[in-house]
Amino acid sequence: MSKAVRARASARALLDLDDVDGACNRAYYAMFDAARAALLASGAPVQPDIGKTHSGLIAAFGLHLVKNGPIPKELGRLLKRAEEIRLVADYKGDSVEFDDAREMVEQAEIFVDAMRTHFTENL
Repeated sequence: MSKAVRARASARALLDLDDVDGACNRAYYAMFDAARAALLASGAPVQPDIGKTHSGLIAAFGLHLVKNGPIPKELGRLLKRAEEIRLVADYKGDSVEFDDAREMVEQAEIFVDAMRTHFTENL
């Protein structure tokens, strides 16, 4: 979870520097790393290298922690949406709007905090 917390802080710092694409990248990875830590801490039947593919991790998070677990569906949607925005920021050649980046950073903060709250005893 410490990696997620560092990425979350980096996302906020990059946003403060008006680096919206960098902020989106770090916000997504904050959520990705928090989701991975939560899956492992939950005892879900996943491999230790669950973070090997983005789609695999997101699917496992949805199955084990959202559909059949304690995490609200809205947080599962935030993770999927964050991946979509990160792909635009990193690969599409288009910049993300500042307001969208700010919202994503705020959502990453909520997501990481929620994973820490739900799984703190196991992290």
